[in-house]
Amino acid sequence: MAAASGGVWKTTNHGVNYKPIFDAEGSYSIGCITIDPNQSTTIWVGTGENNNQRSVGYGDGVYKSTDGGKSWKNMGLKKSEHISKIIVDPTNSDIVYVAAYGPLWSDGGDRGVYKSTDGGETWNQIHFISDKTGTSDLIMDPVNPDILYEAVHQRRRHVFTYIGGGPESALYKTTDGGKTWKASNSGLPEGKMGRIGLAVSPVDTNVVYAIVEAEADKFGFFRSTDKGESWEKRSDYKTSGNYYQKIYCDANDVDKVFSMDTWLHHTENGGKTFVKTGETQKHVDNHCIWINPTNTDHWIVGCDGGIYETYDHATTWEYKANLPITQFYKVSIDYDTPFYNVFGGTQDNNSQAGPSRTLNNAGILNSDWYITVGGDGYETQVDPTNPNIIYAQWQYGGLIRYDRKSGERIGIKPQPRKGEAAYRWNWDSPLLISPHDPKTLFFCANKVFKTEDRGNSWKTISPDLTRQIDRNRLKVMGEIQSPDVVMKNKSTTIYGNIVAFDQSPIDENLLYAGTDDGLIQVSKDGGVTWSKKETFPGVPKMTYVNMLWASQHDKMWFMPHLIIIKEETLNLIF
Repeated sequence: MAAASGGVWKTTNHGVNYKPIFDAEGSYSIGCITIDPNQSTTIWVGTGENNNQRSVGYGDGVYKSTDGGKSWKNMGLKKSEHISKIIVDPTNSDIVYVAAYGPLWSDGGDRGVYKSTDGGETWNQIHFISDKTGTSDLIMDPVNPDILYEAVHQRRRHVFTYIGGGPESALYKTTDGGKTWKASNSGLPEGKMGRIGLAVSPVDTNVVYAIVEAEADKFGFFRSTDKGESWEKRSDYKTSGNYYQKIYCDANDVDKVFSMDTWLHHTENGGKTFVKTGETQKHVDNHCIWINPTNTDHWIVGCDGGIYETYDHATTWEYKANLPITQFYKVSIDYDTPFYNVFGGTQDNNSQAGPSRTLNNAGILNSDWYITVGGDGYETQVDPTNPNIIYAQWQYGGLIRYDRKSGERIGIKPQPRKGEAAYRWNWDSPLLISPHDPKTLFFCANKVFKTEDRGNSWKTISPDLTRQIDRNRLKVMGEIQSPDVVMKNKSTTIYGNIVAFDQSPIDENLLYAGTDDGLIQVSKDGGVTWSKKETFPGVPKMTYVNMLWASQHDKMWFMPHLIIIKEETLNLIF
C-alpha cells in the first residue's frame, strides 16, 4: 500500500497488521507501486504524489526491491519529482516502463515515458513532449505488451493559480514497445485538454476508455472500440484532474468501469451513465481501487480516509483503522497535566487532538483521540491557562472556540463590516494566542484581526497588507492564460493573504505579518501603523512567507521562514 504522504506499507495477513517498509528511503511521498507479475518479491515504487493539489509531496525517482521490501535501491529518474505509473512487462521482468509526470511547480526535470531493458539499471527516454508536459497515465494491452497507451498532461501550479491543461495534453499509442508513437486523439475534444485517465478492458482489449478534462465544456467520458484509433464521447461525466481522473475496468464486464471521484462512481453501460457506487460509513475522496479478479464484488479502495474493503459491492465496508497515515498540516500542544495533549490539523480528516502519553497499559488508543472541528484542519491553539478552551479551524478561515468539557462549539470567524469587501482567507490562516494575555487572539486574512475577549468580538488592526495583485495578469508557462483554460485558479486560494504572523513576547506592540506574495509587514505600535519589507538578499521576489518567529530575547530581532518554489523547493531560514 502506497500513501501520498506516508511511505509504503505491507501486510502478509490481509490487513490484521501493517508494517512500514520504506521509512529509511529518500522520499515519504509515493505516487505508485507495482509488483512484478513474474516475481512477487520484486517491488517497484515511484515516488512523488501523482496529483496536483495545493499541498503535494514530491519524490526522488524510482525504487526497486527484490526481497519483498526488506531493502531498496534507488534506480534513478531523481528529477522526475512525480511518478504516475510503473509497468513491468509480464513476459520479461527486465523490461520496465515508467511514466514520469515531472515537476508540478516548474519546467524541466525527468518527464515522459522511460524504458529499461535491464531491470532498471539504465533508462532510455522513449517519448517526450516538452519541459512543461509529462506523462500522467500509461496502460499496457493485457494481451500484447508491445501495445501501450499514454496520456500526456500539460500542467503548472503556482502559489497564485493552478493551470490544469494546455495544447500539449493528448493521447499517444505505441505498438512496438515504444520505438514509435502516434497520436490517438481522433474523436477527442479539440483545443486544450487537461488530465486524461485511461483503462483497457481485460474482457475485450479492443475496448479502451478515457476520462478527459477539456476547456469550453468539451470534457467527458470517451470509449474506443478499435484500440484507440478513434473515440466516441459517451457522456459528460467528469471528475477533477488535479485530484482524481483515474478509471478501472471490471474484470468480467466490458461495459463496467469504476471512476475515482469525491464519491466513488461506476458505469454499467460503457459510460453512457454513471451512478454513485455507495459509501455508507465510508470516507470519500477516492484515489485507487483493487478489484478481486476472482470475485468482482470484492474491492479494496484507497481514499482520503485511508483503506476500506468491501466484499458485497459496497453494501458494507470495513475500515482499516490500524494505518497511521493521516496527513497533518500543523501541530501544537497544550499545557495539560499529567500529560500534555497534541493538536493537529489534518488533510480532509478534521482537526484532532490526543494525549502525548497515557496511564493505560494498552497504550494510546484510537479512541483517545477526538475531533475539535471538521473539514481540512489547520492550526489549533489552546489557552495556556485553561486546556479546556481550544481554538480550532478549517480551511478558508473557519474558526471555532471549542469547550472540551461540554463539547460546545462557537463560531468566532471575523466577518466583514457593512460596506467592507469580503476578506481573503488562505486555505491555512495564521492564528495566535497572545503570549501577553490568553484572552487576546490574532487571526489573519488579508488583514489582521484582534480579539481581547476570546473571539466574542473582533477589531481590524491593519489595512490590506498584501500587494493586491490581480493574479490573472501573471504569466503561467510563459503566457497569460485564458479565463477558459482547464482548471484555471481551481483548488487554489484567492491570491493575496497573510499566511504568517507573530507577536513579540517581549513587546506586545511589536507585530509581524508575512504574506503569500512575498511581503513582511512590521508594526511597532500594536497595529496602528505598518512598515513593509519586500526584498531579501538572495531570495526571489514574491517568495511565500511560510512562518515568522519573533525573538524571545531581543525585540528587534525576528526570523522569517520563507518557502521558495522556483526551480526546486527550498526552505530558507534567515
